[in-house]
Amino acid sequence: MTYDVIVIGGGPSGLMAAISAAEHGARTLLLEKGKKLGKKLAISGGGRCNVTNRLPADEVIRHIPGNGKFLYSAFSIFDNYDIITFFENLGVALKEEDHGRMFPVSNSAASVVNTLVEQLHKLQVEIKLNNPVKAVDYGEAVHTVYTEEGERHETKSIVIAVGGKAVPHTGSTGDGYPWAKKAGHTITKLYPTEVPLTSNEKFIKERSLQGLALRDVAVSVMNKKGKPIITHQMDMLFTHFGVSGPAILRCSQFAVKELMKNPSVALQIDAIPNQSQEELITQLSEMIHENPKRAIKNSLKGIVPERYLQFLFEQIEINEETRGSNISKDTIRKLAEKIKQFTFQVHGSLPLEKAFVTGGGVSIKEIVPSTMQSKFMERLFFCGEVLDIHGYTGGYNITSALVTGRIAGMNAAWS
Repeated sequence: MTYDVIVIGGGPSGLMAAISAAEHGARTLLLEKGKKLGKKLAISGGGRCNVTNRLPADEVIRHIPGNGKFLYSAFSIFDNYDIITFFENLGVALKEEDHGRMFPVSNSAASVVNTLVEQLHKLQVEIKLNNPVKAVDYGEAVHTVYTEEGERHETKSIVIAVGGKAVPHTGSTGDGYPWAKKAGHTITKLYPTEVPLTSNEKFIKERSLQGLALRDVAVSVMNKKGKPIITHQMDMLFTHFGVSGPAILRCSQFAVKELMKNPSVALQIDAIPNQSQEELITQLSEMIHENPKRAIKNSLKGIVPERYLQFLFEQIEINEETRGSNISKDTIRKLAEKIKQFTFQVHGSLPLEKAFVTGGGVSIKEIVPSTMQSKFMERLFFCGEVLDIHGYTGGYNITSALVTGRIAGMNAAWS
């Protein structure tokens, strides 16, 4: 059977591409290798589905450090505010949470997925589940898609929306890269982003801080000269293998890129980022001198979590039972420095399969930014995480997927 558009992949970008193509009058087939559509959407935002972010478009793009600027053309046609309108027009009421994150009022990712699937049915998109694509043949007038089931589908336009290699249980296993290569595309180096980091430091190996969460700390990835490459102020967590939590995930892609060049990279933790080091020294001095007979561990209780404070005492070789009257100015300065600049080495990350987002993919230099069409192959389009675009968690990757899906589907219908 011949179609106007075949969309391969039923994740966020594929669902949006198929809806967009059908809305623009194309006879559309959606092929999904799994038994369900929208598996990644269904688990996003902790099962609540963070559909986009309400920050200004410039800010959203700034939160997509992996080639986000490529999206400016697409955003001029369909942006994050259009995503909000799109869902509200389909009857999905949204609410804003911290940092501009937009969630369905229902708090249910299933309601978002079900609404998109209903829209596909309304638009008479043909859906084939459990239908992995075996091969793609590109032709001058018609492209042909072959499935593992032995089916052969002809189409004017193809949209490849199969994701990257992160979170493989949702179906993202890198299927699209060979089809892109066949059309002449470059696949840039793949690497994990939004991923926990591993460390061989003694205190990690000994699990000294395992399970300890630090709230609202500033984590920096340092370069070889000891200058910060990036800093994020959020929560973090020490684990049995290294570090995790929101601040670490945000910093991870910068650490991973450094680790491609060096065997280790330094992370620095500022546990009290809203105070200068001198202000902290003054505060510590006052707390200690108020009760000179009290053990230092009691005088400084609450300045940082107790386990972390004990750990930092060990770092500067001070006995936590030492009385305040016996603490020198130099020791107070050293402690303030550790609280503000505790530095340790990370040596790797969890593998790409354990990451939330794939870094690398189909080179954006080879894609027309206003249409998502291949520069090498007529009527071949790419969208979502198969492209070399990646952002922070917080609705930014889904925004990129939905925007590129919308543009790809629309232009595939028109081509």
